[in-house]
Amino acid sequence: MVRLEEHKHQTENRAIQKLPVYGRVYIPLSQHIGKICAPLVKAGDSVALGQKIAAADSHVYAPIHASVSGKVVAIDDCPHPVLGNCKAIIIDSDESLARTQNLPVPSAIEGEPKTPEEIEDLSAEQIRSIVLEAGVVGMGGASFPAHLKLNPPKPVDTLIINGAECEPYLTSDYRLMIEKTKEILLGVELIVKCLGVKKVIIAIEDNKPEAIKAFNLVVSRKSSVVSKIQKKVLESFYPQGGEKQLIKNTLRREVPSGKLPFDVGVVVHNVATVYAIYEAVYLEKPLYERVVTVSGDCLGNPGNFLVRIGTPFKDLIAQCSPLKQGPEKVISGGPMMGVAQYSLDTPVVKSTNGIICLKESEVKPLVEALCVRCGRCVEYCPVGLMPCMIGMASEKEKWDLAKAYGCLDCMECGLCNYICPQRKDLLQSIKKAQLRSKP
Repeated sequence: MVRLEEHKHQTENRAIQKLPVYGRVYIPLSQHIGKICAPLVKAGDSVALGQKIAAADSHVYAPIHASVSGKVVAIDDCPHPVLGNCKAIIIDSDESLARTQNLPVPSAIEGEPKTPEEIEDLSAEQIRSIVLEAGVVGMGGASFPAHLKLNPPKPVDTLIINGAECEPYLTSDYRLMIEKTKEILLGVELIVKCLGVKKVIIAIEDNKPEAIKAFNLVVSRKSSVVSKIQKKVLESFYPQGGEKQLIKNTLRREVPSGKLPFDVGVVVHNVATVYAIYEAVYLEKPLYERVVTVSGDCLGNPGNFLVRIGTPFKDLIAQCSPLKQGPEKVISGGPMMGVAQYSLDTPVVKSTNGIICLKESEVKPLVEALCVRCGRCVEYCPVGLMPCMIGMASEKEKWDLAKAYGCLDCMECGLCNYICPQRKDLLQSIKKAQLRSKP
């Protein structure tokens, strides 16, 4: 692992701001791992805030909800932050704040959370059903449907709450941990009820002092769930927030090649996902908005914003005006694992945790040269791969060899690119090998 320049100072002390509803949103039909959703509405239909507008006939999926009330004007291709292009439901907002109530249990009064007695009456299966119907997915970037992680195929004994947020620039999780500590704890209680775990570990990097302080207060309280909680302060190294790294550094358990966390008795949830689970169950609120960090030296007023799904990036960047200079590159996510964007019309999706605007002097083009066998990519790979060898196999289109070198175990952290003195785009070669090697 490597200690990176953090660049978090620009937004770490900026409280979450709730942005106004903009005139038009573009809600992609693909926002999760699994089957792409099909629209449940058509052009000309009126929709309410929170109404389910897309679903799929599949076990692995998460429904999609309207992030504004208004009229569907089209279902058409639009930019997508990860896929490049995707069909999207385009809605013109009427700026109404009325919210539909369509989750599978009696709804709470608008704006008032359920009582502890009502929550106590919910079974684990009901909680999973609510989380499914709310469309909650992993919000740290993976987009795996959250209800499936509440019902793992093997028994687990430990829940890890991922508060590492190890990517440079990103502070949305940090602000949630500071401002929504109580709600995150209530979300943890719901997950514990579903999993029946004996231990909960809240893992936070040591560069987040206010979050550590907030959870110190939580852990000091007495309750049946809190008594199971341990707070683990980790050194701020990249990629500390990767699931496998987090499990190894908190429990000293190693997830074997080709296996998943539940194979070693662990489930990991990002803090933003836990907060979304809280909102789904306590507030009957589908996942139609999330906190996004918008940062970069070329922005006059970077910040953390609570923003509706489907809001174009250009609207968020405009909120950070005045621009000191136009961004040379805009990245969805962090600078290490994020995806460079070709259009500022790209909308926020459920997994968008950051929008990073880099100026020209910060963008260094890759100019590839021959590998000099320095071994640095091997030394620093957090999952113990040989990125240089996978890259060479990929360049020669020897896909079986790339698979034998473990390309499918790559977590796409980007450290091999970052550390390579020859500026080789090893990650791109590994991704190519992954696509050719998957069944």
